[in-house]
Amino acid sequence: MSMPQRQSAFRDFSLLTDHDLYLFNEGSHFRLYEKLGAHHVSFEGVEGTYFAVWAPDAYEVYVIGSFNDWKKGTHALRPRGSSGIWESFFPDVKKGSLYKYHIVSRTYGYQVDKSDPFSFFNEIPPRTASIAWDLDYAWGDSEWMARRREHNALDKPMSIYEVHVGSWRRVPDEGNRSLSYRELAQELADYVKETGFTHVEFLPIMDHPFFGSWGYQITGYFAPSANYGTPQDFMYLIDVLHRNGIGVILDWVPSHFPTDEHGLGYFDGTHLFEHADPRQGMHREWGSYAFNYGRHEVRSFLVSNALFWLGEYHVDGLRVDAVASMLYLDYARKEGEWIPNQFGGRENLGAIDFLRRFNEEVYKTHPDTQTIAEESTSWPMVSRPNYVGGLGFGLKWDMGWMHDTLDYMSKDPVHRKFHHNNLTFRMLYAFHENFVLPLSHDEVVYGKRSLIGKMPGDDWQKFANLRLLFGYMFAQPAKKLIFMGGEIGQWSEWTHDASLEWHLLQYAPHEGLKRWVGDLNRIYRSEPALYEYDCDPAGFEWIDCNDAEGSTLSLMRRGKSTNDIILIACNYTPVPRLNYRVGAPRGGWWREILNSDSGFYNGSGLGNGGGVEASSDPIHGRPNSLTITLPPLAVVYFKSG
Repeated sequence: MSMPQRQSAFRDFSLLTDHDLYLFNEGSHFRLYEKLGAHHVSFEGVEGTYFAVWAPDAYEVYVIGSFNDWKKGTHALRPRGSSGIWESFFPDVKKGSLYKYHIVSRTYGYQVDKSDPFSFFNEIPPRTASIAWDLDYAWGDSEWMARRREHNALDKPMSIYEVHVGSWRRVPDEGNRSLSYRELAQELADYVKETGFTHVEFLPIMDHPFFGSWGYQITGYFAPSANYGTPQDFMYLIDVLHRNGIGVILDWVPSHFPTDEHGLGYFDGTHLFEHADPRQGMHREWGSYAFNYGRHEVRSFLVSNALFWLGEYHVDGLRVDAVASMLYLDYARKEGEWIPNQFGGRENLGAIDFLRRFNEEVYKTHPDTQTIAEESTSWPMVSRPNYVGGLGFGLKWDMGWMHDTLDYMSKDPVHRKFHHNNLTFRMLYAFHENFVLPLSHDEVVYGKRSLIGKMPGDDWQKFANLRLLFGYMFAQPAKKLIFMGGEIGQWSEWTHDASLEWHLLQYAPHEGLKRWVGDLNRIYRSEPALYEYDCDPAGFEWIDCNDAEGSTLSLMRRGKSTNDIILIACNYTPVPRLNYRVGAPRGGWWREILNSDSGFYNGSGLGNGGGVEASSDPIHGRPNSLTITLPPLAVVYFKSG
């Protein structure tokens, strides 16, 4: 083949079939990352890179980069029919080449240099070029992947450690830099195993230009942040966690994206990914763009992105951020600042359809994973299947529990009897959804104080209160989530540009709190009564929820086996309750399996000598009773038999 003919053949090469184009424009192509973006391929024995980008209003599109000295005009893409996609193959673009798309729009002569929406790797901000890269990696987590349905099921224990990669641990001797993905991998795995959590949830790891956004302002949806390494380095982190029996959940942000020029906004001189009308296309609360969920190609983009992380990166779940901002057209908007739907309502019908399709495709393609909604309103059936009218999520954050419980725990014990319903109200709705109880990063920033800082009293009482808070959290039916630093009683609010205060573990109260969280996790994971019915009312019974005057509570958790019963009692005052009677469903020996006041956790050491024998004296509507010592500001767990 002569050189002119060869170049012509290169120009005609395509990864896209007509069927791909049809599915994309229809909104049902959910593996777009295999076709759009930059892909290293071999064509007729020649290695090179194939580029494809969606820019339907472009007049011309060029690839500029390190391979052509960023000159416009040398590497032109050609339009693919009427699909809106531009593509070409270039043999001189190698792995590691920097590139952008130079787009000349039909709109008012608008020209702009854009990062690749489908790039797998980008430069470290403030640089904004994409990097031609691949996803080759030799995974070692086959055992985990074969059994991950067991780890992620609703009737299995799920205790999540929420982590910000950039600030979990830093290297002070090297300019306070963050750990890389590879440096973090074994350290984090060892720590999570030590503290007993089942899963790690990473704040958004996708490429974001402003470090202070914590990852919630994403420009590179298919690229892990280069701040900590390459895509393969991030795969290694997930691989190591899996090989240590730890699941991985990613925060995912399909609700909005930033206005940075190199990003998705005004991509080809039109509002391609976002709504054109600012009453629908702008999030006033965050100063960012909102996706146009009604556009077919946007739906293909977002669902492809979700399946990308679950498939290519072996991620076990996606926690979807700010779902309420998607569902309501008037979210954070005043009267006159929003447009009603076609029926005159405030519901975003396009977003509802998108979320249902997203969940449907996730569970169809990866039925052994979970989707989790951060939804802060009382929208019904968020975690119920589409076919019964739900949104299709697997789980939902219980924001009401978080706010009610933290409000109660922050009060001086002398006042708690007037707010007793803050503890008990949850059980009126606890099984309307499949819930996660979150003590998340949002509660320890912006002047809200750290978890230990919210607790009343002197230092001893603060730690006792926090142990009690965690103990009651694990007694409740739901999955659990604790943000990093809470488990060691960090005094300072979380800041993204500093390490956790690991030095505190040299002090007994902090080390004791960490031991307590570890033992809570271990008991939670080993006792079916505490997890099998996390999402089912069959596993929960109040024993006495009416002792507001004494600020005590008692309850039972049951497993699927009739032998699995855990009895839990809580004292929210600093006054020990001696000879405290609590109803029990059966006689015999009840072993004290957890006591937050144990000296092992730096408590006062008041307890029940390992357990108590039930008497035949009935109380609280139960045929038997236990007479126990209920320590101050403490929770105790008893197991029958």
